[in-house]
Amino acid sequence: MNYDRVIAPAAAAMRPSGIRKFFDLAAEMEGCISLGVGEPDFKTPWRIRDAGIRSLEKGRTSYTANAGLKELRLEIAAYMKRRFGLDYTDPLHEILVTVGGSEAIDMAIRSLVAPGDEVIIPEPCFVCYQPITTLTGGVPVPVPLKAENEFRLTAEELKAAITPKTKLLVLPFPCNPTGAVMEKEHLEAIAQALRGTDIMVLSDEIYAELNYGTERHVSIASLPGMAERTIVVNGFSKAYAMTGWRLGFACGPAPVMQVLTKLHQNCIMCAPTTSQYAAVVALRECDDEIERMRREYDVRRRLLVKRFNDMGLACFEPKGAFYVFPSIQSTGLSSAEFCEKLLYSQKVAVVPGTAFGDSGEGFVRVSYAYSVNHLTEALGRIERFLEKLKAHG
Repeated sequence: MNYDRVIAPAAAAMRPSGIRKFFDLAAEMEGCISLGVGEPDFKTPWRIRDAGIRSLEKGRTSYTANAGLKELRLEIAAYMKRRFGLDYTDPLHEILVTVGGSEAIDMAIRSLVAPGDEVIIPEPCFVCYQPITTLTGGVPVPVPLKAENEFRLTAEELKAAITPKTKLLVLPFPCNPTGAVMEKEHLEAIAQALRGTDIMVLSDEIYAELNYGTERHVSIASLPGMAERTIVVNGFSKAYAMTGWRLGFACGPAPVMQVLTKLHQNCIMCAPTTSQYAAVVALRECDDEIERMRREYDVRRRLLVKRFNDMGLACFEPKGAFYVFPSIQSTGLSSAEFCEKLLYSQKVAVVPGTAFGDSGEGFVRVSYAYSVNHLTEALGRIERFLEKLKAHG
């Protein structure tokens, strides 16, 4: 069997995740400290776990409606209104419950993008947007973001990337890997650039609850005229420490969501039933748990930013998610070289910025979804690594 002939070229060409590469290496190395994976170190709050257990005890183990439990979709609508001021007045037709935010992203891109359509993707960004676009036959149009703009997308950069073939803008904020946020005035400029076009927006807001600025997260869908052209993706993994429950959701205009639901129906059937019952309790009862975890992340965030700047690795202050994105250009190493040398020299795993697009060269991503003790030990090792580099410079 010639597998080169039977495997689809677009699938064969897809590059593996640069995040997992370093995670896998770290997992096999005794005594290694990994700062590579964006997974909360908190356990899922007990009230949520208990709701999942009770659903099993009651025998709630059958399929749900394809789009998700009615009760859950109503709670999602109430949550989006309460936390972000978004109005989904017809939640049974405007909200789809998915297997994590990742499935919601996949369904959204596949529902909108036809062969030849262009998708504007600000970079550095999460690893999945470009390969999913390519699999649909779409054309990814990366827009390199700049550290001097705190890795925000500007209206000028957006306008320069728009062509008659542009179908979709991916807006991944708060951003993985940079921690950048888009505040209301920045979003208003983006919205103005899109008005008068038929360009849709995929707003990936999985880190919306992890915002450390003076203002709460603002969704572009809340701006005048934008809800009709925006699919908002969110979920439970980051805010509620529910990564393994695999539950997310997408919200958007009913005609578009009907198509997403049809794809989901054929590819997935429905999201995990136990997770859905647990999520109802998360939304109803656990705003306080979000705040508890957010406060702890903020302590870690400030620790890392200070220590990296003190070490001479310039690090802007990220206002969202749980990552910092320090520049390692002063070392003279590429991002990959820095990460490999650090891993084998000091047994600390971080992710090269190039895992998130070519514009990530010169940076590394460091996750602070780890305890302060874990972070402090890793920072000490990184500092020793830099001292050795200077000594041999």
